[in-house]
Amino acid sequence: MKKITIDHVTRIEGHAKIDIYLDDQGRVADTHFHVTQVRGFEKFTEGRPFYEMPSITARICGICPVSHLLASAKACDAIMAVEPPPAGVKLRELIHCAQFVQSHALSFFHLSAPDLLLGFDSDPAHRNIFGLIEESPEMAKAGVALRRFGQEIIEGLAKERIHNSWIVPGGVNAPLAPEVRDRILAGLPEARAIAERTIAFYKTVLDRFTEEIENFGTDPTMCAGLVNRAGGLEWYDGQLKFKDAGGGTIAADIPAADYAQYIGEAALRDSYLKAPYFKPQGYPAGIYRVGPLARLNVAEQTGTPVADRELAEYRQRFGPVVHSSFHYHYARLIELLHGLEKIERLLADPAILDTHVRAHAAVNRLEGVGMIEAPRGVLIHHYKVDESGAIKWANLIVATGHNNLAINHSVGQVARHFIDGNQMKEGMLNRVSAVVRAYDPCLSCSTHADGTLALEIRLKGPGGEVLDSIG
Repeated sequence: MKKITIDHVTRIEGHAKIDIYLDDQGRVADTHFHVTQVRGFEKFTEGRPFYEMPSITARICGICPVSHLLASAKACDAIMAVEPPPAGVKLRELIHCAQFVQSHALSFFHLSAPDLLLGFDSDPAHRNIFGLIEESPEMAKAGVALRRFGQEIIEGLAKERIHNSWIVPGGVNAPLAPEVRDRILAGLPEARAIAERTIAFYKTVLDRFTEEIENFGTDPTMCAGLVNRAGGLEWYDGQLKFKDAGGGTIAADIPAADYAQYIGEAALRDSYLKAPYFKPQGYPAGIYRVGPLARLNVAEQTGTPVADRELAEYRQRFGPVVHSSFHYHYARLIELLHGLEKIERLLADPAILDTHVRAHAAVNRLEGVGMIEAPRGVLIHHYKVDESGAIKWANLIVATGHNNLAINHSVGQVARHFIDGNQMKEGMLNRVSAVVRAYDPCLSCSTHADGTLALEIRLKGPGGEVLDSIG
C-alpha cells in the first residue's frame, strides 16, 4: 500500500491535509480528509458571562465573524427570552447580507477563480490571485470591488470591518444613520452590475469542465438549510429543513431549540473536526450537505426576482436537485445576486431607520440556541448558563462540520477518478484540493493564504520511503 499526502490544502480558510492510499496497481483504495487544528473555543468560554459570547466567538473567524456574532447573539436573545425590536432585526439582516456578499466574493474570485480561469493544470506558481491579476485584471478588480462593497456596508453599520461590537444580545447597539443608508444605495448599482456580469461570464465557461462536473462529489446526499414560512431561502431567521437525495422533504419546521433531535455529532479518530449526521438515519448513513448548493436544493425559491430568474435557469440546466459539488460555485453566484437584492429591499423600508434597535434583559432562561445560515452553511450556537449568566457549557456546529462527511466522500470520488498512482501529476492532485475548495470550508478562519503553492505532495512506499514528490 502506497500513500500520497497533500499537506496542506491551499486556498482554503485554515489548515487541512489529505491522505490518499493506493493499492499495488496504483489505483486509489482509500482517502482521508484531516482537519489538523484544534481550537478549543467551546471549552475556554466556560465561566464567561453569556453577554460576552458574541465578541468571544467572533474571534473564531476572520472571514465571517459577523456570522458568529449573529448566531451567538441569537442564542443570548433566547437566554434573555427577548425579541429584538423590528429595526434591530432588519439591521442584523442587513449586515448579514453584506457578510454573504463579501464572503462569496472572496470564495469565488480569490480562492476558486484561479482554477476556473487559469485551468486546473496550469502552473501552480501562477495559479493564484496574482496570476489572475496578470491574466484577467478586470475579473480580479471586479472581485476586489464586490468584496470591498460588502465590507464597507459592515464598516458603515458597525464602525469596524472585523470583530465588531455592534451586534449585541437583544439587537444592535446603534441605529442606522441616513447618510450610511444613502451611501450603500449609491453603491448598489455597480455591485449588482458586477454580480450579473460575473454569473453571465461563468455560464460561458461551464462547458470547459464537463469531466469535473461529472466527478466532483456527485454522490447523492440529503441537503439541509433554513427556509421561511413560504419555503423560500432564509439566511437569518428561518427553520431548519432536510430534503432527501431525490428532493423529498424528510424533516421540516425545525426550530433552533430542537436541532439536537435531528443532528448528532460523531468524533473522528483522524480529525479534530466532528462529523454531524442526520440522527434518524444514524452515523455514517445520515450524511447531508449544507451551504449554497444545499440551500438552493432545499428552498423553493430565493424570493428576489433576479436571483429567482437565475435559479430557474440553473434548475433547467441541471435539474431540480443538483448533486455535483462543482456547482457550489454557480449556487454561490446566485446567492450573491440575492444578497444584493435583499440589501436594496431592506434599505427601501423606512422602518430600518427607527432608533429602537435593542431590547434589554437579564437571564430568564438557562439555555439558548442561535441558528442562522452562514455563507458556508447552517451555523448553530448552543449555550447553557447558571443563574448568574455564566457559561456552563457551549456547543458550536459550524458549516464545515455539517459538510465533513460529504467532503470526505467527494475527496474519495475525485481521487479515484483523476489519480494515477503510477504517474503522479500536480494537476490531478489540484483537483482533489479543488473539490474541497468548492465547499469553501472554514477550518480555523484565522489563517489565510494568498493562493501561492504552500504544499508538498509526497508519494510514499509501504515502508514510508518517499517514492516521488511535487512541491
